[in-house]
Amino acid sequence: MSVPNPLKQINQQTARLSGALYDAAVQALDFIFLPIQVLFGVRGMPYVFVLPNLLIFGIFILFPMLLNFAYAFTGGTAFFPEQRPWVGTENFDQLLACKDYLNPNTCTEDLFWRAAFNTVWYVIFQVSGMVLLSLLTALVLNRNIKARGFFRSVFFYPVLLSPIVVSLLWKWILQENGLVNGLLTTWGYDKLPFLVNAQWAQFWVIMISIWAFMGFYTLILLAGLQSIPADLYEAASIDGANPWQAFVKITMPLLMPTMVVVLVLSLIRAVQVFDLVFVFTGGGPGTATLYLVQYIYNYGFASPNKQFGLAAAASLLMAAVLVVLTVVQLLARREEN
Repeated sequence: MSVPNPLKQINQQTARLSGALYDAAVQALDFIFLPIQVLFGVRGMPYVFVLPNLLIFGIFILFPMLLNFAYAFTGGTAFFPEQRPWVGTENFDQLLACKDYLNPNTCTEDLFWRAAFNTVWYVIFQVSGMVLLSLLTALVLNRNIKARGFFRSVFFYPVLLSPIVVSLLWKWILQENGLVNGLLTTWGYDKLPFLVNAQWAQFWVIMISIWAFMGFYTLILLAGLQSIPADLYEAASIDGANPWQAFVKITMPLLMPTMVVVLVLSLIRAVQVFDLVFVFTGGGPGTATLYLVQYIYNYGFASPNKQFGLAAAASLLMAAVLVVLTVVQLLARREEN
């Protein structure tokens, strides 16, 4: 007489239960989607499945964009659009009213132009530093070095951290009684005004943002480098090309499409910088690290008399500049091809 195997019986019961659950799920899906398929047809089903994403996009992205556009041409402090008077281009006129555009003190909204100039300098240094360091890091990580996987993870790890966490961490390190100044005083040196000196604050905002986001762009460039066939380098080596010639003649031309993606993404992110700087310096000292998004936030949300129209107009101007810069980069890339 054979002895029943308990494990086999459990497996059989589990298989029967899984089959029953699968059949129930199929019947439930048929009950839901068969009438929809009859209504829209087989060709219409892809649109049905895309519809939830379109609704989310419309509610959380498209509708706020249209609402922001409407706010830019209205005034007052009321929140609801129907309670806001139409002022036309008055908000834009106020933002753009300057006797000398290179001197913010001559502008009606001098803070807007200070934020604009700060953003321009931030974008120039942050994007150039980001792309250069990301490229160098990707080139190193693409080589056959020891613990390559470990170093790839290390460089990408800061990307996983929240910008708020990054800001608080570096603020603790660089504040007056922070880690760095504590070490300096221990070694007999004077404290350095990292967060109360304008130049130091601007420098560290750029360096911290590069440290926080560099891993993301390094990963993109690394993928671009790995897509270049190794046969090209072998052929160049046989022809007597040195590493620099191979980099200039092979790596950079084939990496340019990826570089354009990195430039566009880093440019958009740099112009939209807010959370990291808001927590780290709050826009200070003074207006040294006041950037456009924080200016918009201050007028739209932090100000006691919320000027939604002025903030919306400033955001549209910033969006227009971003669109122009992106189109210019794409057109320049197309002409090279």
